[in-house]
Amino acid sequence: MKRVFALLACCAALQFVAGCGQTPAPAPTPQTKTGAGNHGHADGHGAGPHGGTLADWGGGAYHVEFTVDHDKKEATVYIVGSDEKSPSPIRADKIQLVINDPMTELELVAKPLEGEAEGMSSRFVGTHDTIGIVKEFGGTISGQIGGTPYTGDFKEDPHGADHSH
Repeated sequence: MKRVFALLACCAALQFVAGCGQTPAPAPTPQTKTGAGNHGHADGHGAGPHGGTLADWGGGAYHVEFTVDHDKKEATVYIVGSDEKSPSPIRADKIQLVINDPMTELELVAKPLEGEAEGMSSRFVGTHDTIGIVKEFGGTISGQIGGTPYTGDFKEDPHGADHSH
């Protein structure tokens, strides 16, 4: 009997020393990207290179960056590469923008950046009265690259009062 008691006491002491009776530390939770230049957009992407909202096109092969100038009632979409920064010109004359609220369909026309090859553009621009509304927009951007259709959904997140589009 003494041996059983001694064995149990040793096991209890060993568990205490090894920490088996302690509650494990909570697992770390995934962090939303935040910090300088990143406004914590819901899709997990930071702000694009022009301060806009990024969305995937083609599972990350391309990204589209939605930006607005409310005063000009102008929407600009930039096509950027998988690094979410570098311009990625495509051979297209136009792409489509659909704003969800208020429902607005808008054709954005190619406006190539300086130095982009003839017939290629990484910037597409369009104007509409809806873009003049100061609010956070959400919608869909679609276009074709080499005959393959691409579509990406975006949603601007609310920002502090100091944030301007």
